[in-house]
Amino acid sequence: MLASDPAVEQQAVAHSRVTAPRTAWVVLVAGLIGWLASVTLTIERFRLFTDPGYTPSCSINPILSCGSVMQTQQAAVFGFPNPIAGVVGFSVVVTLGVLAVAGVRLPRWIWIGLWLGAATGVGFVCWFIFQTLYRIGALCPYCMVVWATLPPLLVVITDQLRGRSHGLVGVLVEWRWTVAALFYAVVVLLVFLRFQDYWLSLI
Repeated sequence: MLASDPAVEQQAVAHSRVTAPRTAWVVLVAGLIGWLASVTLTIERFRLFTDPGYTPSCSINPILSCGSVMQTQQAAVFGFPNPIAGVVGFSVVVTLGVLAVAGVRLPRWIWIGLWLGAATGVGFVCWFIFQTLYRIGALCPYCMVVWATLPPLLVVITDQLRGRSHGLVGVLVEWRWTVAALFYAVVVLLVFLRFQDYWLSLI
């Protein structure tokens, strides 16, 4: 049986960091919420595929209508329904969240990979928000749940990785929660302005 190398073990510990409880739980909870929303969307999409007359549970009114969104090209950017990518991606997040909550030290490169994934997800969400508002003209409630989970996920991962950043990066890191709150405010404002006639007709 080969003995472990103390130098290698010390180096591994040096490149890992204990996850703060708040960060661990946010990663796990956000991952679970995003995973459940993605699974539900995937099931609804396949039901609609097998039965064109099926009305998805998230088709509530002319504006909040998953069915209208699911049948567009934007809902299958990669050649398959977008929620499938969400199921895979959030499965990874949930797995890492469970490990973090359990107190397992995760190497820095794993957190970097998770940050890149979350940042890519936020970028895709911004593109999809534009598409749903100004091209499709309808909103998918379950998609909006995914939209809501990614910003805090990206923020806490950034907090886990942050060091002594300077310049614009340092400002963004320092004000990360403010940036996330601004993201929500802008999205709510855009949704209101895009469909304001409908919202006002409900009053």
